[in-house]
Amino acid sequence: MENVPRVLAGRYEVGELIGRGGMAEVYVGRDTRLSRTVAIKVLRSDLSEDPTFHARFHREAQSAAALNHPAIVAVYDTGEEPVVNAAGKPTQLPYIVMEYVEGHTVRELLKDGAAVPIDEAVEIVVGILGALEYAHNEGIVHRDIKPGNVMLTPTGQVKVMDFGIARAIADQSATMTQTNSVVGTAQYLSPEQARGESVDTRSDIYSTGCVLFELLTGRPPFQGDSAVSVAYQHVRELPPTPSSIAADVPDSLDRVVMKALAKDKNTRYSDAAAFRSDLLTVLHGGRVSAPAATAWLAPATAAADATQIVGAPAAQVPVSSNTTTMQAAKPLDDPDEPGSKWWIWVLLGLLIVGGALVWWFLRDTTPEAEPIYMPEEVIGKTREEAEELIRALDPEEELNLTFALAEEREASDEVPEDSVAGVDPGVGEELVKDTVIFWTLSSGPETFPLEDLKGMEEQAALDLLDDLDLVGEVAPDQVADDNIEEGHVISTNPPAGEDVKKGDTITLTISSGPGEIEMEDMVGWDLSEATAWLQQNGLVMSGPTTVDEPGFERNQVVETTPPAGSSLKKGNEVAIVIASGNVKVPNVVGTPDEPNTSEAAQAILTEESLRPIIVMEYSDTWPENTVMSQSLQAGSIVSNGSEITITVSRGVDPNSVEPEPEPEPEPEPDPGDDTGNEG
Repeated sequence: MENVPRVLAGRYEVGELIGRGGMAEVYVGRDTRLSRTVAIKVLRSDLSEDPTFHARFHREAQSAAALNHPAIVAVYDTGEEPVVNAAGKPTQLPYIVMEYVEGHTVRELLKDGAAVPIDEAVEIVVGILGALEYAHNEGIVHRDIKPGNVMLTPTGQVKVMDFGIARAIADQSATMTQTNSVVGTAQYLSPEQARGESVDTRSDIYSTGCVLFELLTGRPPFQGDSAVSVAYQHVRELPPTPSSIAADVPDSLDRVVMKALAKDKNTRYSDAAAFRSDLLTVLHGGRVSAPAATAWLAPATAAADATQIVGAPAAQVPVSSNTTTMQAAKPLDDPDEPGSKWWIWVLLGLLIVGGALVWWFLRDTTPEAEPIYMPEEVIGKTREEAEELIRALDPEEELNLTFALAEEREASDEVPEDSVAGVDPGVGEELVKDTVIFWTLSSGPETFPLEDLKGMEEQAALDLLDDLDLVGEVAPDQVADDNIEEGHVISTNPPAGEDVKKGDTITLTISSGPGEIEMEDMVGWDLSEATAWLQQNGLVMSGPTTVDEPGFERNQVVETTPPAGSSLKKGNEVAIVIASGNVKVPNVVGTPDEPNTSEAAQAILTEESLRPIIVMEYSDTWPENTVMSQSLQAGSIVSNGSEITITVSRGVDPNSVEPEPEPEPEPEPDPGDDTGNEG
């Protein structure tokens, strides 16, 4: 989708390309606001800068949007999307959002050249005329009715589409020419369209008659080697009756077709309703209003003599068919009259001399014009330059030449886009009076979708591009890619599938292989989280190894190898160590000589994820506030957070100590003892 945004107006998602015409491309889309499938018609990018095509595209949107009929493809929305063109210049891209119709065109129905069953053919044309009757009543002339512009749904419903060259009936300038250039499709042009005259609803009647003729016979009414010869036949020649090609076509349908294809628009059906009424009469076996098919033979011949292609001078007035009976003259050489023959010879001589003099004075002294041939120089010129070149060859416009655009473009490696790549009549052919010259414009070099080079080795991709006459270059910086091995193509610019042409430059982005991955700090992560991260980054887990580690819940990561912050590449191994959820019971009991305090023991146990419970007891052996015993055996394995009881000394029980005996009092001295007075 070159230059076509993925979303238009913030609402319409643009999908795959489903159709391409001379002016526009059609994509399947989705209206996100109303959740419905739509068709999105976008002006071709190569025409987006042309004001003429902008106006024509806008006119189609206006014409179709004004029509609301079940047999006409509905227009939902129109707008212009700001885009940047190939030259990097901001521009507006017009688009039309239409009803998405499933089915196929009448052109596809006729592609094998076989006629359609009569009833089906009539029903299809009745549907077309129903749409035209409505459009004509709304003041719109379609101007390009043809099998390719009529859709048939799976249920058989008729849908008329493409009002790209439609005009309002009130627009008196609505001729089929622009600067003498015919617009339309040659096989379905009305005579007045081919002559460049103003058209009205009866031009659509004629084109619909051509479609009916083709449905009944499998071929259009006029065929030729070129669009010029076909356009000439529309103006000059009477079509064959359908029954002369398909014997099963009844006389009533011959009548209807021949009336619809009358050269003089004043003798055709006056409107779509009258045409439709006669067709319905045929279906019901009634008598149609159209005259016998043979009635058109003499008038058509006269009409053909009185018409010519765009802008030709008026033809000679046809000689009257009325005759008058005259009395026979008396013979000049009556033998009964003597001497009568001499004056006959004199009269005869005078007549010869007089005739010679009349011939001399009335003879055409104009020298015969030199024939004009299509010059080779028109190829490669712009359309305007080519037309000026032709006009210079016929400055007096004696040939009354007319110019038109061929419906299809032609790819060319030599001729620039929008210049003349082909012409009909061809180069070297003589240009005769009233010729319609059809220009075939170049669409530029032939394009083709770029192959998908993803995953190819660099040199192999460059070789393939060279074989396709494309210029391959490699982006200066390689890009890490976990899925593309080193030295292989990751992507191209333009991307795979986009249309390219010979000589275009294709830039390859090459993979440097998997990118570096910084190792996360997983300590404390749950094993499931660590596993998910490793898988997401393409790393391989080694283990896990289980350890009894205090401070960690069961299955929490204790350690990784390599550690956090290390640089890894996809496929590297990472060893995981996780906690078992168990701990080894430490020994917090000392000896009476080297005791452990209660505070020190509690700190050790808490650090080992155990919950100490304190029991105080008196001891004659252990100093106060020292651990005398523990409930769990040192070295045993217990669950993280288990309780452990430690017995702490309160010191000596005061009640267990015997009081010291009081000293006996010394005896008092005997008063009668006078031992102390001896001496």
